[in-house]
Amino acid sequence: MARIVSIGSALQDIYLIDHDDLVPTAIGDAAIFGKVLVGSKVDIDRISYEIGGGGVNSAITFARHGHEAVFIGNISRDPAGMAIVKALNREGIDSSYMNFLERKSTGTSVILLDSKSGERTILTCRGASEQFGNFDEKDLDLIQPDWLYVTTLRGDLDTLTRFFVRAKKLGTKIMFNPGVRELEQADTLLGLLKYVDILNVNKDEASNLVPGKTLTELLSHLSNYVETVIITDGMMGGIATNGAETYRFGIYEDVRVKDATGAGDAFGSGFLARTADGRDFKTALVFASANSTSVITKLGANRGILESNTKLHMMPIQKI
Repeated sequence: MARIVSIGSALQDIYLIDHDDLVPTAIGDAAIFGKVLVGSKVDIDRISYEIGGGGVNSAITFARHGHEAVFIGNISRDPAGMAIVKALNREGIDSSYMNFLERKSTGTSVILLDSKSGERTILTCRGASEQFGNFDEKDLDLIQPDWLYVTTLRGDLDTLTRFFVRAKKLGTKIMFNPGVRELEQADTLLGLLKYVDILNVNKDEASNLVPGKTLTELLSHLSNYVETVIITDGMMGGIATNGAETYRFGIYEDVRVKDATGAGDAFGSGFLARTADGRDFKTALVFASANSTSVITKLGANRGILESNTKLHMMPIQKI
């Protein structure tokens, strides 16, 4: 068992689910929910209240895997925040390092979901999860984590740097899954990768950091910065290296997508959960893919997260 700190956002996700009024309509290369007209009233089939956010989703993976999970994030003392606290406590996640902001509401997403296709549009008021400058990296001194798992901090590279530097002084390993705001500062971000042990990005994100058109080219360039790099490519699977081994992998299963929310979080945290167990590189990649696949078959960003003892089958994965 490892002690893993997850840093990132905490959100309440409110799903508005319908089978006919939210059907996507193509407009060129884009699409809209075509039957929702301005000024109209639309009857929704059902509403579901879930919790999410990259920091919360990853912490749930670690806890269900049997690790000692600690979450650092911002919420408020409102009903949404209390729902998050209740869920973290139910999962056995240490929430004592969370911050309660008085003048912000807890981050909330309203997710319009077409139940037939699984297509969705997400409207987010980030509230307390909008900024992270109040995080105290000295909390790591008290926690003494084995791993630090960081999702997007909305481009706050100052806070990111403080935690990376502190983690390395403590001998804590770091896995990083940057977001759009971090990638917009690519030059600075590349300089921070010297602290990172595992980098997890998708193909588009990788191409924002380094030159290259193919997965192999992108992996080759990123491995100059980080020893272990994983690049995912949706239904095409992905590619990964740890310096000693390189694998090209497909998807775990071809399943009907019920809700893709949280798939990326499930993949990254699933990989670290198995890695922190001391399992081999290939096994960790298989569990990551299985965890992500399971999540998209359930409503919500974390209902489908797997337990550590889940029996898995093999998947298309080849050493190159």
